[in-house]
Amino acid sequence: MVIDKAELRHMSQAERRELAGLLAELDASQPERARPGQFRADPYRIDPVLARERPLALLVSAGCCVVLAGWIVLLAATLPHHFSAHHWRAVWVNFDVFLLAAFAATAWAIWRQRQVLILLLMLIGAMLCCDAWFDVGTSLATSGLWISLLSAVFAELPLAFLAFAGARRLLRATVAAGILAGATAAAMIPAGEWGRSCAGQSLSRTPLAGLGLDEALPRPRADRAA
Repeated sequence: MVIDKAELRHMSQAERRELAGLLAELDASQPERARPGQFRADPYRIDPVLARERPLALLVSAGCCVVLAGWIVLLAATLPHHFSAHHWRAVWVNFDVFLLAAFAATAWAIWRQRQVLILLLMLIGAMLCCDAWFDVGTSLATSGLWISLLSAVFAELPLAFLAFAGARRLLRATVAAGILAGATAAAMIPAGEWGRSCAGQSLSRTPLAGLGLDEALPRPRADRAA
């Protein structure tokens, strides 16, 4: 049954007050459903320094885009098609040493469940993409092209994808857990102190805030739907 405007006009003032009180009581007994995007993690409120540094970071990023665009045009016009590189062996061996160190640090972060794992996964993904790019690019028109292509397609790029996917899932779980932690701490920490209490923490010592390392691993479709 729906009460229209005509019926409301025929009600007495006492009846309208009683109806308003009943509606208010019903609203209070049923909590409002959160709308998508209603509660959003705002890093600029957690760390006010980020808000002050944001314009500078934007200016530097835009300036780098302009300079790099001009540098690309200059390189495309002046670089030779063939060039004999010096210390070729040392360059590639050192790169693989750095990649080995990144994998070792990632294994440690997985074992200890540290927050720095997200950054290490992004680093490994970027290094593997660079490895595949330069392997294939420097082996064009050589007998090693097919080996480079096979290693890129079946080893380096799939590992890079898994690293990026794991970092994304861990970041989403960390943000969700951070929202819950912030809502809990808001009742105990005074306004303006929450950001200072979180600032300066070491990522290599801070535990993962998600539901565990299973957030970085593939799961069946049924589990994801649940």
